[in-house]
Amino acid sequence: MADRKKHDHSAIDDPVRARRSVIARWTLLANRVGYLILSVGVAVFIIAFAVGFSSPLATTVVVCLIVSSVLLAPSIVLGYAVRAAEREDVEHGL
Repeated sequence: MADRKKHDHSAIDDPVRARRSVIARWTLLANRVGYLILSVGVAVFIIAFAVGFSSPLATTVVVCLIVSSVLLAPSIVLGYAVRAAEREDVEHGL
């Protein structure tokens, strides 16, 4: 138990782990927003498929796909990197 408290305290004082925590929060937010925009794009595509594609609907689908890709690609990679770095720190007892 004492080791756990010491470990938590050192994580707060370590600037690398603090920065990693900030990056993890931003990647989580980017993931949520990216998947939300992707789901809006899918929903608009289904609506457009049902009622007939118009230019505004097709543009909305394309914009949603582009924005979600721009958000999701780096956030997924950074999220894996942060988790791997944390796992490595734990394995090395840091």
